[in-house]
Amino acid sequence: MRHQKKTVKLGRTAEHRKALLANQVCSLIEHQRIKTTLAKAKAVRPLAEKMVTLGKNGSLHARRTALAVLRQKDAVKKLFEDIAPRSATRNGGYTRIIKLGQRKSDAAAVAFLEWVDVAEVVEEKAPEKGKKRKSAKTEAASEDAKTEAKKKKTEPKEKAKDKKE
Repeated sequence: MRHQKKTVKLGRTAEHRKALLANQVCSLIEHQRIKTTLAKAKAVRPLAEKMVTLGKNGSLHARRTALAVLRQKDAVKKLFEDIAPRSATRNGGYTRIIKLGQRKSDAAAVAFLEWVDVAEVVEEKAPEKGKKRKSAKTEAASEDAKTEAKKKKTEPKEKAKDKKE
């Protein structure tokens, strides 16, 4: 029986699991929202909330503890300077899980994991169907053609003015 065995193993070794969870929290800090499986989101949530609690503490010891867990200096810096101050008035519950349904390929339950206090809504923009996107070269060429056409239109007027004088 698994009584009082809290750790969700996710089919990985202990070291792999620690690295996975740390990377997921770093991605959450960097991007404000991540799309992952529901099981991983539920496993990441407690670690992310502990990191915010450390960030709210703000001491050097808390910073070093967070760095030992996350292993990325820039993520720890952003956590302590940006995310933790936003959550200063909140007593826990810093993240939310939004279920998205099942993935087509393997029918795994997928969810968004995001910060509750995100000021701006982070939305993924998908290209509209039916409209083809131009490549950078095509756009640059069309811009050049437009500017040349404008120059040609203005040149005859200037020549006409010179002839009158």
